[in-house]
Amino acid sequence: MELLTTNNVWMMICTALVFFMHTGFAFLEIGLTRQKNTINILFKNIFIITIGLLLYYLIGFNLMYPGEFNGYLGSIVPGITPPENGMTPAYADGGYTWWTDFLFQAMFAATAATIVSGAVAERMKIGPFMIFTLIYVGFIYPIAGSWKWGGGFLDQLGFYDFAGSTLVHSVGGWAALVAVWLLGARIGKFKNGKTQAIPGHNIPLATAGVLILWLGWFGFNGGSVLSADPELTSLTLVTTCLAAAAGGVVAALVSFIKYKNLDLTMFLNGILGGLVGITAGADVMTPESAIIIGAIAGVLIVFAVSFVDAIKLDDPVGAIAVHLICGIWGTLAVGIFSTNPAHTFLIQLTGVACYAVLCIVSSFLIFYTLKKTVGIRVSEKEELEGLDTHEHGMDAYPDFRLNEH
Repeated sequence: MELLTTNNVWMMICTALVFFMHTGFAFLEIGLTRQKNTINILFKNIFIITIGLLLYYLIGFNLMYPGEFNGYLGSIVPGITPPENGMTPAYADGGYTWWTDFLFQAMFAATAATIVSGAVAERMKIGPFMIFTLIYVGFIYPIAGSWKWGGGFLDQLGFYDFAGSTLVHSVGGWAALVAVWLLGARIGKFKNGKTQAIPGHNIPLATAGVLILWLGWFGFNGGSVLSADPELTSLTLVTTCLAAAAGGVVAALVSFIKYKNLDLTMFLNGILGGLVGITAGADVMTPESAIIIGAIAGVLIVFAVSFVDAIKLDDPVGAIAVHLICGIWGTLAVGIFSTNPAHTFLIQLTGVACYAVLCIVSSFLIFYTLKKTVGIRVSEKEELEGLDTHEHGMDAYPDFRLNEH
């Protein structure tokens, strides 16, 4: 029982750290966008956390962990009822209690929609975004999770995703890609075939957001050990931090070589790319492999950001490059660098493809239906004057308003 208590306390600390990541996401998103849309972004982030928790309780947890099922789609059983052994060492090998299990997994559920929030910032209507969140977090994410973490067909196949490079980050990243494509670019982003920079209004806040996210990853990856096992938790935190550091340094270096300037935002996204990249296999990597994975993620970030701009997709915070591209890379890296010989590149690639189909099709159906019915884009006037004023009737900085257009 003493071991259960120790494990459970560690898992609850990790749960709190993952919850704190939402502060990081909020700071990063508002820092990299203009001040006239700050309230709108914060509102979306708070909505995602609150509705995500409720949806995961009402639908998600049982849909994601259905027990015996066909491996593809579980049944919807409203609410959650603890099993008889839910508070004893007989549950989850004594790693944690039933309630801690629910809460830890619930913290992950909202993250997928938060990734989309940043990508569609500054020009998407709040109502349709809320509808998307309800469907994607309530149904699509739990179904995706059940395929691996719930013991579904990909788990049976041998697919491996330790903490969610694909199951969390790419699931959000694919939806972000579809949303950005259907939504269109912000006014002024592309002029005469050239990409125009639209600077964020608070880079110090964005920097704080990245550091908070890095801290939160101690819980994101560290908690995914699902116990306080000394060896595995310490290894996981070491590989996580080394990959983040390598991603940041290499992204800054490659960006300097490519653009001849020391771009802080590229440095920051490189750190996040390294974190996303190591997440699929943090517990099965050597420290050296973690550095290589993070470094490659750092290179990918720089070229992915420029590629997204080149194909005229407008992603204000780099969510597609960070969460989708590095999520895919991290998942495939398990098949290359894992210390477990059972993890193969082909199986990892199969998993990536399966999630791509699910997420592209489902997010397209949701966003396209919304676009053709209620519309997903704000008017030109609303976009130029700011979503804070038009959708919320508030100003994040009433004493420091600048004329932004």
